[in-house]
Amino acid sequence: MLFGRLRKEIKAVFERDPAAKSLLEVLLCYPGLHAIMLHRVAHFFYRHRFYLIARLISQFSRAITQIEIHPGAKIGEGLFIDHGAGVVIGETAEIGDNVTIYQGVTLGGTGKEKGKRHPTIGNNVVISAGAKILGSFTVGDNSKIGAGSVVLKAVPPNSTVVGVPGKVVVRDGEKVDSPEVSIIDLRHDLLPDPITEAMYCMQQNIEMLEKRVRELEKMLRDGSGGAGRDMDRCVEK
Repeated sequence: MLFGRLRKEIKAVFERDPAAKSLLEVLLCYPGLHAIMLHRVAHFFYRHRFYLIARLISQFSRAITQIEIHPGAKIGEGLFIDHGAGVVIGETAEIGDNVTIYQGVTLGGTGKEKGKRHPTIGNNVVISAGAKILGSFTVGDNSKIGAGSVVLKAVPPNSTVVGVPGKVVVRDGEKVDSPEVSIIDLRHDLLPDPITEAMYCMQQNIEMLEKRVRELEKMLRDGSGGAGRDMDRCVEK
């Protein structure tokens, strides 16, 4: 079972990273793969209540990979951690199958409460660089989290989230019947920008209002010369 998962994770590297050239390179030079392999061992000891050994393995993994995965985290098959520096995955986090995580991502908790306090990530999710997902809620299957987003509440399936705090800006409603045949959308650079769209709408409204003011000024000038001069003085002031 362990080697079967390892094969899937190596396959995920070749499918999602065009820089991967050979099996030996992936095995020796990919810290994300090393972190996952060591986590599988640490998680085994954690489940059998050998907590100190589990934490020692996770700390060793952190030292050599710059990726911190608590041994209590539950991770599915086909996880790909690209680059990986600065990734933090908390104790009660759960990650589904075929998930892609980029550098600087945090799956963190809030407060000091015991029990489930970290997020649950669905299948085929892409979490872009620097995103922070904080709290005990679910990110639905086939969703994308934009770079630098801070997600504080549940995300529906098939959604795209951007911003601080994170907001759902796209939800296509398409369902994937099987993770094995799904196509994971890695284009996390092509996400909507709600701030730019809002600024564009404001600019359009301003231009419309300016046009309307010019029309009113013209009407006043044509109807009454004195009133037109008064309007000109008001506008100048």
